[in-house]
Amino acid sequence: MKSLDELKVDAKQGKESTVTGAWPLKIDKTQSTVLKKGSGAKVKADSTVTLDYVGVNARDGKVFDSSYKCGQAVTFPLQQVVPGFSKGLAGHRVGDQVLVMMPGSDGYDSGGGRPDAGIQKGDSLIFVVEIKELTPTEATGEKVDPPAGLPTVSMAKDGPKVNIGKASKPSKLVTQPLIKGKGNKITADDVVTVKYRSWAWSTGKVVDDGYDDPGIQGMLQQTIPAWQEGLAGQTAGSRLLIIAPPNKAYPEGSPDKKVKKGETMIYVIDVLRAEKG
Repeated sequence: MKSLDELKVDAKQGKESTVTGAWPLKIDKTQSTVLKKGSGAKVKADSTVTLDYVGVNARDGKVFDSSYKCGQAVTFPLQQVVPGFSKGLAGHRVGDQVLVMMPGSDGYDSGGGRPDAGIQKGDSLIFVVEIKELTPTEATGEKVDPPAGLPTVSMAKDGPKVNIGKASKPSKLVTQPLIKGKGNKITADDVVTVKYRSWAWSTGKVVDDGYDDPGIQGMLQQTIPAWQEGLAGQTAGSRLLIIAPPNKAYPEGSPDKKVKKGETMIYVIDVLRAEKG
């Protein structure tokens, strides 16, 4: 197969589109074309996107996956899914509806296919995708001047830096917004997408660095107490300074993170997105 023109697409907005063709079909290189043009921000290869999609196996024309059946758009970093998604969506815009076809090498070949979805090694895949939203890459909103007596936070090209200086170590959880986001209020049962960096108070050294990541997603309920209590009630888009006493972080320490027992932790967190779990 040389061109996407060989496919017939009944493109629908907000509903599952249908794709027909002279199955089986194969393609040698990922291709994409716009079915409906949008006017939003441009997607980059490392963007975190929110989208609706239907996936069709070009070997037999059968639908193997669809976000529409779940009734909710999905959000994920393009770097964390099959390469064809990144290649097919990069350069398109929020609001676009895009037809993408990828060879097995840009799909599931590296894992030997995906038997649970009926995908064999070598199968070319087709997606009709509605690009809904891009997750910001950093906190955005109104800057907040923190009170005196806290560690100071500065931003460098590679992310936040913390200077403890003469700050007094608190015995209770401290949550201090540095940027007040304009997004929705975060609730305890939300799924949050964040970038963050953490430091040990006793040494001032970085413990965890999740700031180079395009966005780490997870259930707020499954994080440490300091995050659960500190993020709930804040707004998406915010940058937060959280200082966690041992009982709100790692009471017994964490050998994996090289955190000793009784350590107070410092976090700078950009809350990029929050949605219902």
